[in-house]
Amino acid sequence: MSWLSAWCLILASILTHVWSLRLDAIIVPPYVLRGDLVLLKCEYDLEEDSLYSATWYKDHEEFYRYVPKSSPSQHRYNMEGITVDLKLSDSKQVLLKNVSLKTSGLYRCEVSAEAPSFTSVSSEAKMEVIALPQEPPQISGEQKVYQVGDIINLNCTSAQSFPPARLRWYVNDIQVGADYETVLPPPAPHSLLTTVAGLRLRVAAGHFSDGRLQVRCVATITTAGDTVGGGGGGPPPNLPAPAPAPVQQHRLAPLSTLQPPLDYNKEALFLVTGSCNRGSAQVILLAATTLLSWLIT
Repeated sequence: MSWLSAWCLILASILTHVWSLRLDAIIVPPYVLRGDLVLLKCEYDLEEDSLYSATWYKDHEEFYRYVPKSSPSQHRYNMEGITVDLKLSDSKQVLLKNVSLKTSGLYRCEVSAEAPSFTSVSSEAKMEVIALPQEPPQISGEQKVYQVGDIINLNCTSAQSFPPARLRWYVNDIQVGADYETVLPPPAPHSLLTTVAGLRLRVAAGHFSDGRLQVRCVATITTAGDTVGGGGGGPPPNLPAPAPAPVQQHRLAPLSTLQPPLDYNKEALFLVTGSCNRGSAQVILLAATTLLSWLIT
């Protein structure tokens, strides 16, 4: 082969690369809520190419394909946890309906061009489905008259969720360590989970400086950081409890991988009232619970 032929081949390769199919972005929300509508987008530029197919995979298994020259052009494949709305899906996006915990996984978009380039490009991103608790946590403990120096034994149980909630104890709005915290074994794969935490507290006169002793249990689920979970290690002891925040809901998941973190907190309250001068206090378990925050921006 002459040097001229070689340069022609190199030039043709460069031009083919410059003017052929290019994948600009795959947009998969990092987390969504169970039951949401979720829009997955694959942004690409065909340049001088013609589209042969756009295909979506979950965990390396195909569930949707768009082939413009086929009739019909859309094809969906049965997969547990995946329900595609064909009316709102096309060559560059797929709408998933009523997502469940089984919808979580690794999603990949693959775009292929027709001849002569036969270019194929792909990208992938992970999505987690979160199931928030439907009820606040519950505190259980013996209702009786306590003397200063007595031990109060309390248990806090979160409502079912996924991932499991992290439980934190606060005494008079100061965080204290739990005696134990455990997640109950799930009854089956992809099941919701329950967290249980215990607190053993010795009643002291200083607890009643304002005439009452307040114990709170706060359940937290957050997506802050690299993973979805119950808040990681949480704030260190002796920090004030989190402040209330407004309730916000989005049923259509945001279309950005730079999605703001979800920060969910609900609390249960256990109140001891009385006077330290009498050396005793009456325990009242409040039936009412307080919504601290449910923030999904």
